[in-house]
Amino acid sequence: MGSQIFHGDNLAVLESLPAGSVNLIYIDPPFGTGQVRSHRRIKTGSGDATRSGFGGRTYQYETVSQLAYRDDMPLDEYLAFLRVRLEQMHRVLTDDGSIYVHVDFHAVHHVRLLLDDIFGEERFLNEIIWAYDYGGRHRDRWPRKHDNILYYSKGPRWTFNRDDIDRIPYMAPGLVGPEKAAIGKLPTDVWWMTIVPTNSKERTGYPTQKPVALIERIIRASSNHGEVVADFFGGSGTTAVAAQRLGRDYLYVDSNEEALAIARERLASGTAPDG
Repeated sequence: MGSQIFHGDNLAVLESLPAGSVNLIYIDPPFGTGQVRSHRRIKTGSGDATRSGFGGRTYQYETVSQLAYRDDMPLDEYLAFLRVRLEQMHRVLTDDGSIYVHVDFHAVHHVRLLLDDIFGEERFLNEIIWAYDYGGRHRDRWPRKHDNILYYSKGPRWTFNRDDIDRIPYMAPGLVGPEKAAIGKLPTDVWWMTIVPTNSKERTGYPTQKPVALIERIIRASSNHGEVVADFFGGSGTTAVAAQRLGRDYLYVDSNEEALAIARERLASGTAPDG
């Protein structure tokens, strides 16, 4: 197939793809929050706007960029929107392909029932918890600091490259011996991994950008060199960037022109595949 970028409605793109043409799908669809999600980048020291800072000092600033997308569909409409697309994703997956659907507490219970219906309950492999410790704290409940990634296979056999997955340190390395401690252990279905920090070179300013390391772990585990990895809610292009770095073909789809521009820039400046 080769790597491809599509600007437009992901349903139209999905319907145009041949059956069994994609090996791995990762999607990070809207979460059904009922909000408009946005991210604003500012530059201090100039501009007409002012804001308060440390010690009550006032600073001038100007808005450099404003990125946003809508996540305010009613629940029934949101689930209908997602269902028809998941049905097409099931169709375009290879028989040994798999899908990772990244959601959060707003819709995970609804989306899992959708996936059970479309893929089959027996095709459920994992609910991965991506845990991070960043941002504010609720005063009246436990702080919500994780997302849910639902992992399903299309058929009874699927790709899982255990030996290619990045290792993590043992919590008590002295109990396993120096050889095992040096290699590290495989992650479980709970992944402690930071979000993209605001001062990181990886940061693009896109509201829902995910870390490349998160997607690389998925791609290494669930696809092989030269296969096709698709993201039909491509956003800032993290899946395509990770696939490019790992020697996979990518299929990127998004209807947002600003997201597309960010993804193209990242891919153009990306590193050569490391295999």
